[in-house]
Amino acid sequence: MSIMTDPVHFLVASDFDQTLSFNDSGVVLSQLIGASGFEEKVAGLARSNLVHQGGELAYLLRHDPEFRAVRREHLIEAGRRVRLKQDIPQLVDVLAKGIPGCQFSFFVISAAPRPVIEAALAGVVPPDHIFGTELEFDATSGEVTAVTHVPAGYGKVAVLEQLEARVSSRPEHTIYVGDGSSDVHVMLHVNNRDGFTIAVSENRHLARIARRTVLSDSALSVMVPILGHVAGWSSTRIRELFASYGLTMQDWERARTDRVTLREMPALVRAESA
Repeated sequence: MSIMTDPVHFLVASDFDQTLSFNDSGVVLSQLIGASGFEEKVAGLARSNLVHQGGELAYLLRHDPEFRAVRREHLIEAGRRVRLKQDIPQLVDVLAKGIPGCQFSFFVISAAPRPVIEAALAGVVPPDHIFGTELEFDATSGEVTAVTHVPAGYGKVAVLEQLEARVSSRPEHTIYVGDGSSDVHVMLHVNNRDGFTIAVSENRHLARIARRTVLSDSALSVMVPILGHVAGWSSTRIRELFASYGLTMQDWERARTDRVTLREMPALVRAESA
């Protein structure tokens, strides 16, 4: 008689800007309202160490004359215009279904304004699984009157610990996915507690920190190191999972950095794989 055991519960947390998307939501928002020099302003704030890396847009929304024109509807429209990576619904579906012996809870933690993220991921990620910069708006003018919370720097660490308590997962079962310097603190925190970290860019600050790096246009590609690390799946089994979603791993350069190219299968091949 086999003994049934409860599946291991993993918390999977992902950044948003340039992790689930190709572009920075601040760039999209600045283009929408006609604000100038966004990247230069961000670089200046980074040099001044005035705000946590990743929290620059929140600062501009309160203190920059051009960004003071932003209203909630601008944030929502910016979210709709953000160019997302491919296969995010498939990633969410795989994590929701889990795999034999493992279940996953997926959350997005980002310094981008929460209305932006919610609009971008509407119908894919539930709003209560999204943690972004929290803003207050004037009831009459609609102007941003306060920034109440910014998940940047150690702010991401605080949110991550709250989520671990919320879903009752152990620190060593936390998986974090990010792309840039604003993810350094949270990745170090996860690594120090024997969790697993994945970078989705070649950012030099993350190269020495993330356990694995995945470079791909597909959000589903992060399942490659997750399945290999968490479940010990073979490359054949990983390919079969992707095939079940109608995707073929056309190009996979496997090293510490996984470069993955996914292409949609022809309908006939997809039916045979199913």
